[in-house]
Amino acid sequence: MKKNIAILYGGDSSEVKVSLKSGLQVAKIIDTKKYNAFLVLVKGPKWLVKSEPFKDCKVNKDDFSFTADNKKIKFDFALIAIHGTPGENGVLQGYFDIIGIPYSTSGLLTSAVTFNKYACKLYLKDINIDTAKAVLLREKDKIEPDKIIAKVGLPCFVKPNNGGSSYGITKVKTKNALTAAVKKAFAEDTEVIIEEYIQGTELTCGVFKTKKKDIVFPITEIVPLNEFFDVDAKYNGASNEITPARISARDEKNCKELTSLIYDTLNCKGICRVDYILTKNRLVFLEINTVPGMTKASIIPQQAEYLGINMTELFNMVIEDGLVL
Repeated sequence: MKKNIAILYGGDSSEVKVSLKSGLQVAKIIDTKKYNAFLVLVKGPKWLVKSEPFKDCKVNKDDFSFTADNKKIKFDFALIAIHGTPGENGVLQGYFDIIGIPYSTSGLLTSAVTFNKYACKLYLKDINIDTAKAVLLREKDKIEPDKIIAKVGLPCFVKPNNGGSSYGITKVKTKNALTAAVKKAFAEDTEVIIEEYIQGTELTCGVFKTKKKDIVFPITEIVPLNEFFDVDAKYNGASNEITPARISARDEKNCKELTSLIYDTLNCKGICRVDYILTKNRLVFLEINTVPGMTKASIIPQQAEYLGINMTELFNMVIEDGLVL
């Protein structure tokens, strides 16, 4: 009997548009010879099946099922394609742990730590992984530009501490611009991280480890056409993404080994992507994405294609690994 796979998409953050695209794309590539795939739109407490002929059936969150024509259909596996809240921060993971449904991503603790950029930096810094200097601000904190600049310098990046897809990010070049950038980031989150700017080559490396095999994807070099890898660069083609990256064999080896180490250290599961800045003497960790984009413009599909792995095959591995307890 074919297993029922729920593809969760949507969510409650600024990343909802990207999540919708990822979910729709994943639905197209799921192996329907092996699985029954159902799109499930998550928006606050309202979860609706969006696949025909069951469109707009409400999901019963007591046992992760829905009823159509007096027949209950229970999901066997959750494929999480929600970027941001609640798919990337541990909320959905905690729910599925409670009801005993396997899912495609890292667990609750790993998701919560990696979603919090500052906490993740502290965790990795403790095992001597190179990270950018950073200052954390909470809403109640006073914004003191002189103290912040003394710590991280100029230019610097101001970002929401919890979030992704480059929403709310500003590259700040002057002291006078800092306060407005912080307020912009606070519109996205209750915490803001301010990081030093490191000039170098931006790299990103995907990784996926199953119980049977490890895959460290080819490294992609990102060359933004804008000033940095913002939303426009990520999803509207305003960047050149070069796979494999134009780096030395030594730097490639170091980057792949570090990606594998970070994945293991954080106890990651499923497909992840780790972002870096490479300088002449440093490979600096920026952040890890535990629910990386799966749109046509996303990086993981590009890296998989270079390896000769089609996306249907890749998601077969994700589902099969998750279903094996």
